[in-house]
Amino acid sequence: MNCKSIWIILLCTYILCNKVVVYAQQEDNLSRPVDLKCEHMFAPLGIDEPSPRLTWRLNDGAKGAKQMAYRIVVGLDSIDVAAGEENVWDSGKVDGQEGLVVYKGATLKPWTRYFWKVVVWDGNDRISNSDVSSFETGMMGEKGSWKGSWISDQHDIHYRPAPYFRKEFQAKKNIKSARAYIAVAGLYELSLNGKRVGNHRLDPMYTRFDRRTLYVTHDVTEWLTKGANAIGVVLGNGWYNHQSLAVWDFHNAPWRARPAFCLDLRIEYEDGTVETIRSERDWKTSSGPIVSNSIYTGEHYDARLEQEGWDSVGFDDSQWNSVRYRGAPSNLIVSQQMQPIRLVKTYHPQTLNKIDDTTYVFDMGQNMAGVTAVNLKGREGTVVKMKHGERLYDDGRVDMSNIDVYYRGDNVADPFQTDILILSGKKQDTFMPKFNYKGFRYVEITTTEPLDIDKSNVTSYFMHSDVRPIGSVKTSSELVNSLWEITNNAYLSNLMGYPTDCPQREKNGWTGDGHLAIESALYNFDAITVYEKWLADHRDEQQPNGILPDIIPTGGWGYGTANGLDWTSTIAIIPWEVYMFYGDSRLLEDCYDNIKRYVDYVDGISPNGLTTFGRGDWVPVKTTSNLELTSSVYFYTDARILASAAKLFGKEEDYKKYYALGEKIRDAINNKFLNRATGIYADGSQTELSVPLHWGVVPEESRAKVAANLNERVKENDFHLDVGVLGAKAILNALKDNGYGETAYKLAVQNTYPSWGWWVENGATTLLENWDLDAKRDISDNHMMFGEIGGWFFKSIGGILPDPEQPGFKNTLLKPIFPEGLEQSDVRYSSPYGEIRSTWEKEGDSVYYDIVVPPNASATFYMPSNVHDRKTVQLVAGSHRFKMRLRIER
Repeated sequence: MNCKSIWIILLCTYILCNKVVVYAQQEDNLSRPVDLKCEHMFAPLGIDEPSPRLTWRLNDGAKGAKQMAYRIVVGLDSIDVAAGEENVWDSGKVDGQEGLVVYKGATLKPWTRYFWKVVVWDGNDRISNSDVSSFETGMMGEKGSWKGSWISDQHDIHYRPAPYFRKEFQAKKNIKSARAYIAVAGLYELSLNGKRVGNHRLDPMYTRFDRRTLYVTHDVTEWLTKGANAIGVVLGNGWYNHQSLAVWDFHNAPWRARPAFCLDLRIEYEDGTVETIRSERDWKTSSGPIVSNSIYTGEHYDARLEQEGWDSVGFDDSQWNSVRYRGAPSNLIVSQQMQPIRLVKTYHPQTLNKIDDTTYVFDMGQNMAGVTAVNLKGREGTVVKMKHGERLYDDGRVDMSNIDVYYRGDNVADPFQTDILILSGKKQDTFMPKFNYKGFRYVEITTTEPLDIDKSNVTSYFMHSDVRPIGSVKTSSELVNSLWEITNNAYLSNLMGYPTDCPQREKNGWTGDGHLAIESALYNFDAITVYEKWLADHRDEQQPNGILPDIIPTGGWGYGTANGLDWTSTIAIIPWEVYMFYGDSRLLEDCYDNIKRYVDYVDGISPNGLTTFGRGDWVPVKTTSNLELTSSVYFYTDARILASAAKLFGKEEDYKKYYALGEKIRDAINNKFLNRATGIYADGSQTELSVPLHWGVVPEESRAKVAANLNERVKENDFHLDVGVLGAKAILNALKDNGYGETAYKLAVQNTYPSWGWWVENGATTLLENWDLDAKRDISDNHMMFGEIGGWFFKSIGGILPDPEQPGFKNTLLKPIFPEGLEQSDVRYSSPYGEIRSTWEKEGDSVYYDIVVPPNASATFYMPSNVHDRKTVQLVAGSHRFKMRLRIER
């Protein structure tokens, strides 16, 4: 080969390589679909929904990036789907900018893995493909799908030790895949061949067990082997068999029984055959080291009773007992499709206070919901008690007087928020409760024999529904940053498959707490699956006449005289807010008839449009507000949401009816409570003025006057709060949305009593239940009912708001404030279309405002009143910068 030939080859190679590089760069610039989800989860297992929702977003940094058309391909083979070939569903090219599409292909079969991808066309008609994703069906609601039987041990509801179950079986062929489907009345942990399956905690989630039971799907392929295998199941009481007494009457729940389970272990072999190992009478059962467990109090563990290898092959179970059949707890066994509870964050003790040779107190540095693990060695029979609390007595020991007030059980045999470990004396014993969680910052360990204990022996875990963080607030104010952080800590502490009020004293799904904090929840976390589950609980609990209890789920408590609109409006408010944040109307549609029955019930007892059905402005600072006013405002809100939903779903007659009802309620409120001359509602408390403003009851011609009065009330109170939970939800929004952003911000960042900041100044790491640190009741130190503050920062200094006309942040309304005293703010929210950034910084009398609008979306920027040359600007996808001159009051 001569030199000329070599030169030609090198030149061709160079050109070819550069073409490849250029092509790759062009591919990188395409509007590529990413974050493919099915039912709002990544590659979920066990889908039961026959028409699952498929979602995606675009990854494209170009200005004005937009999807013009899409195509969805679904098939049974990933390689075929990657090549654009389908054998299940091909949507074909569909013009539109949708990022949420309901599956409309062939009927989905149970136990089947489906692969799918998205193809998009951008504004330049360029085509790009997503990676291939998947979803897998479960039982699909077919009664004949389950092979297993419901089994339990031979004991009744009063027997305290937890039941253990085991079975050995042979897998005679090479295994291609295996799935464990397990439905449980109570709680469970599953193990295969001596190893715990998965990292979920407290499965399955708490429901109204006699109306809906959840099953969980596990991919257990890696846990099995050809040949001999062993399955182990241990059951906990959870809320199903509530043995500890408390005022909420869960021990009298109509579903109460000894825990039971049904399991199908479905194995697909490489030769295509399928075998199902199922729960049957051939299983064996025994008690074990968990001698007591309560979701409410604690877990007791006797390490002397451990049976090593009980869930492994070859264990001698000749002394174990036979199982018995049980009826299914409900007729509806459905897949648990939601983010699971996990141990999310680890905490090691910050300080250790040794009181004496048998008493140690550990400060974990953070109030949290979770569990504590210990590893200890000592004389056989030594009893170790681990008490958990939020406060300390003056002598340094744990004080539970603020959280044990509703416990009615035996504080000796079953002490509140206390785990008990009995040491084996043979080894280093390790213990962490399986079927319990607590609310605490401090852990007090007492022992019946002196033990050498140090920080290395104790670890605590923050445990909650493992929802993905999607929002952030970072500013030049340490107080703002702290308020955002403690709100999130309180929220996560109270998310255990449903939102709760507190993680210690009650653990109840109080409806009011749930909807009062819904915007904080949705700005900060991708929590839609939790709320879809909880609203299904609402539908389960609703009485035929439409009424709801004010704790959900419930064993019967809560259908009282005060379970009214300001609490149980969850049935309307939460589905509507989910629609606003996600642009997904499925939950609203699922709840439509329930909202209608609820509004009809209230209408039937409120013929003049006014009602006192409610609890009122709970835990006010000092001033009480008119119950009829606040309850009627929530009645109006529910009727307005129902009318809007009817319009959305094309129910014209319903729309006319409930729009008219809303106007009737609004007129009745204003005719009775609004003094149009003075602009005062009722007696003019902060709550009485802010609640009608926030929820849109005030007539347009009176808004300015009512808002001015609210502003004056706050200024007269030296920019301090005088509200309860209803006012705390409304007041910041009522001020900011009506031209008083500066007042709202001063109120939000106040750091003396009474205020949110007062809690931070006093060392709180979560939100509290009472403004007064020295209050004698309502004094949990980890509560979410005052949680609007965390979401308000997104709406105010970030100014990020959903557009009701284009929900799901298809168009974002940007209405930021640049308040005095705050020099810099960086607020971000990962919307269904991508991250929205609202970032600003002051320099002298100017503010530089940077905005990022995600691809396939838009924004409308409303400049705040304190800038010169104020205007409204429509923004396309991409990055934008504005320099504005501030109006400085001298």
